[in-house]
Amino acid sequence: MLSDSTIIKHISRQPKRSAGYKQLVRELGLHGDERGELESRLEKLVSAGQLVQLNSDRYAVPQPAADRNLAAGRLTMHRDGFGFVIPNASSLSPTMKSRLVGEIFIPPHAIGNAMHGDQVLVDVIATRPDGRAEGRIVRSVVRQHPTVVGIFHYGSRNNYVQPIDSKITQEIVIPAGMELPGGNSSVSSETTVVNSETRQQRTSRPQRQSVHRVLGEEATCRADWNDLEGVVVDVEITDWPTPTQNPCGRVIEVLGREDDFGVDVEITIRKFHLPHHFPPATLEEAQDIPAIVPAAGLRHRRDFRALPIVTIDGETARDFDDAITVSHLANGNFELQVHIADVAQYVTTDSALDREARLRGTSVYFPDRAVPMLPLELSTDICSLRPQLDRLVLSCVMEIDHQGEIVGYELSEGVIRSAERMTYTDVNAVLEGDAVLRERYAPLVPTFELMRDLAMILNKKRQRRGSIDFDLPEPVIEFDEFGLMKSITRSERNIAHRLIEEFMLSANECVAQYLESKHIASLYRIHEKPDAKRVYDFEVIAATFGYSLGVGALPIQRVRFKSDRRAARGAGKQARTIEIPKDVHITPRMYQKLTEKIAGKPEERILSYLMLRSLKQARYSEENVGHFALAAPSYTHFTSPIRRYPDLIVHRILKEVLRERERSAGVLPAHMPEKPDHALETADSSGRIAQAFSPPLGRWDAGATPWSKRRDHAAQREPLAAPHGPISVDELHNIAEESSYSERRADEAERELMEWKKVKFMQDRVGEDFDGLITSVTKFGFFVELTDLFVEGLVPLNTLTDDYYTYHENTRQIIGQRSRKTYGLGQKIRVILDRIDPVEKKIQFAVLEEKLLPKRKRKKR
Repeated sequence: MLSDSTIIKHISRQPKRSAGYKQLVRELGLHGDERGELESRLEKLVSAGQLVQLNSDRYAVPQPAADRNLAAGRLTMHRDGFGFVIPNASSLSPTMKSRLVGEIFIPPHAIGNAMHGDQVLVDVIATRPDGRAEGRIVRSVVRQHPTVVGIFHYGSRNNYVQPIDSKITQEIVIPAGMELPGGNSSVSSETTVVNSETRQQRTSRPQRQSVHRVLGEEATCRADWNDLEGVVVDVEITDWPTPTQNPCGRVIEVLGREDDFGVDVEITIRKFHLPHHFPPATLEEAQDIPAIVPAAGLRHRRDFRALPIVTIDGETARDFDDAITVSHLANGNFELQVHIADVAQYVTTDSALDREARLRGTSVYFPDRAVPMLPLELSTDICSLRPQLDRLVLSCVMEIDHQGEIVGYELSEGVIRSAERMTYTDVNAVLEGDAVLRERYAPLVPTFELMRDLAMILNKKRQRRGSIDFDLPEPVIEFDEFGLMKSITRSERNIAHRLIEEFMLSANECVAQYLESKHIASLYRIHEKPDAKRVYDFEVIAATFGYSLGVGALPIQRVRFKSDRRAARGAGKQARTIEIPKDVHITPRMYQKLTEKIAGKPEERILSYLMLRSLKQARYSEENVGHFALAAPSYTHFTSPIRRYPDLIVHRILKEVLRERERSAGVLPAHMPEKPDHALETADSSGRIAQAFSPPLGRWDAGATPWSKRRDHAAQREPLAAPHGPISVDELHNIAEESSYSERRADEAERELMEWKKVKFMQDRVGEDFDGLITSVTKFGFFVELTDLFVEGLVPLNTLTDDYYTYHENTRQIIGQRSRKTYGLGQKIRVILDRIDPVEKKIQFAVLEEKLLPKRKRKKR
C-alpha cells in the first residue's frame, strides 16, 4: 500500500537521497490511479517540508549542505519589503537546531523572486547569540499564491492589478488580451461574477445543479464590464517574478466593485484560497445518497428514537450535528447521552466527498454566509439531526455521579429521532421561568432542568482540576431586512451555551481515553504548555496591575551581543544585556486562579486577553500530549463531523474499532438490544480504560496528580505497545498537519472579514466621539477598543500634540515629558474617530482632549 513513509524511505535509499517521479512510478510498481495518488502525495510532502522539489520532476529528502546552513520554511512578508521565515524542524541539522531560535529575518535585497506565503529554501547567513538569525532566500520550493485577488488598473505601458493583500508587495502585470476571463479583450456574456452555478454551466457536459451557493442573492451576474478600472478581479499568475521583473498574470474572475454588497466576502475567500466550488463528482455523490435510512442499516444500531433527545443551536444554524438528553438512573446518578451525526456512514474513505472534505478541512463561517466543508445535501439534510426524522448517529452514553465524575460510559452506533430543534435563547428562557415557553415545551422542561443541574456539576469538576475559562465575549454583526449592517454587539453566553459546552467536552474526553486505552492510532486535540518567554512577558505586564500567576522567581539567562560589546568598548560604555527566560514551572490552575481574582474588575478584559496571548495555539496531532487549557490528559474532537475533518477521521477510527469488537465477540447481532451485552467501558484511577465497572475516572482536583507532572508520572508506568489501527500513524500525521493549517486559515479569514465589516460600519461615523479602553501600548501608539461597539483602532503617537510623548518599554506606557501625562493598559479614555485608512482598512482614533477649567487667580496678600 502506498504511504508517505514508503515514499520517503524509498527516496532516502537513493544516491544523493533524491529520485524522479517516473523513477518512483517504475520502482514502486505503480499503475493506473496509483500514479495520480503518488503525484498528490508528493505535492503534500513538499508542502509539509518533508520533501524538497529540486525541479519539475525530481524530489529529495531535506538535508543541509555541508558548506552552507540551509533551512526550509514558509515566508511571511512585511509591507515594507522585508520578511521572516519560520523554519521547518525537519529541515534543520542538529547544529542549526541548537543555535536557531524563532524566525529567520530576510532583508529586502535577499527576498529574490519569492512571494508572501511561499515555502522557501533559506541560506542562513548569520546567527546571533539569542538565536535570532538573518538569511537570504535561495529559491521558492512551493508557491502559495497561484492566484491573487486585487484591484485592476489601466496603465500607460501595461495594465496591472494591485494586490489587496499588502504583504504581496509587487503589482501583477496583465498582458494585452488577458484582461477578461477567457483571454478575450472583448466583453462577452461570460464576464460575470462567478459562482458555483455559472462554473458548472461552463463544463463540457451537463451537470446536476446544486443548492450550494457561496455568493448571496445580491451578487447578480453582470456582462457590462466595459471599464475595469477600480474593479476587483482574481488573477492567475502565469509568470513568477524575477529580481528585475514583476509577476505577470491573467484575469480569471471579475468580482465587482470593492464597496459592492457581498464582494468583501468574495475577496476574503479568494485571498485566503478557500476552496468554495464543489467539483461535479462531489455534488453527484452527495445527490446520489438516499435521504431515507434503510431498515437493514439499523439492525446493528442501538435504537434511541423513543427518548426525549433535542438539538440546541443558534437561531441561524442550519447544520445540527449534536443532540443530547439527560435523565436520572435508579442509583441516583445522571445518565448523559450525546449523539453525534454519523457522517462517516456517508463520506467514505477516498471518495470524492472525502477528498473535497480533506481539502477544505473545516467549514468557514462569515457573518452572513458560510463556506461548508460538505455539500448542503449532506450538511443541512441527510447528516443533519433535524427534528422528527430518523438519523444515524455515533452515541456516547455516560453515567455521571454528583461530583461530576464519569463512572462509566458506552460508545455505540445508534439511530435517533430528535424531538425538538431548540435554540440557546429558548432553552435559556425556559430555565429562566418564561411561562409561555415552559408551557409550549412542557414535556421537555424536566429534562432541561436536569441538563442545567448536570452542567453546573461538570463545570465545578473542571474548575477543581484547573481548567481555564476566560469567557471572552465575541462580536456579533446584526443586519437589517435589506442585508445591511445595523449594529455590532457583544455575544452573550447563557446557561444553554454552557451546558452544550460541558456535554461536548465530556464526550470528547471519553472518546479520546477509549481510543488511547486500546492503543489505537488516532487524532488528538492537543494544547502544549506555554513558552517561558511569553509567561515572562505576561508576568511583567500583570505586575503593573498588581497581579501575578504565582510562578515565583523566573530563571533568567543574560546574554550580550558581540557587536554591542565591541561598540561599548570603543565608547567606554557598558554593553547592553538581554534577558532570556529559561523553562518555567506553570500549570493551568495558576491561570485559573488569576481569572477568578480579576473577575468583575475593570482590568479583567485586558488581563484575560493577555493571558490568552501567552498560551500556545491548540492544534491536531497523532501524539497525545494532553490539553493544557482544559487540564485534560486526553482530548480529541469528536462532536462536529459535519464541519471539521478531524472529527470525521475520529468517527471512522471509532466505528472500525467498535465493529471489530463485535466481530471478535462473534457475528454482528441481528438487532441491538436496549442495553448491549458488553459492559460499559470505564476507566481506573490512573486514567486507563478497563473492561468492566471499576473505580471512577481519574480525579483532577487537589488530591490528584497535577497536570504539569502527568507526563513524568506516565513515563514511570509500563511502556505501551505501539499504536495501531485502521489509519497509519504517518497518514494521521499528515491529516493533523493539514487540518491544523486549514483551521488557522479559516480563523484568519473569519477574523479579517469581521474587521473589514467593522471598518465599513464605522465609515459614516468619522468625527464622532466614543468611550474606549486602551488594550495595547506600542512604540508607535496605543490601541483603543470602543466600550459599546467592540471596535478597535490605533491612536498614533504622532497625533498626541499637547506634549512630546515617548514609549517606556519597562512599564508599557506612553508618557509626556513635560506634563507626565500617561497612557497605559486598561485606562479608560474618550476618543474621536479621526480617519479610516481605505488601503489598509484600519481605523484611526485621536484623543479627545478634556476641556481645561480656567485657573483661579491667587489673591494678593
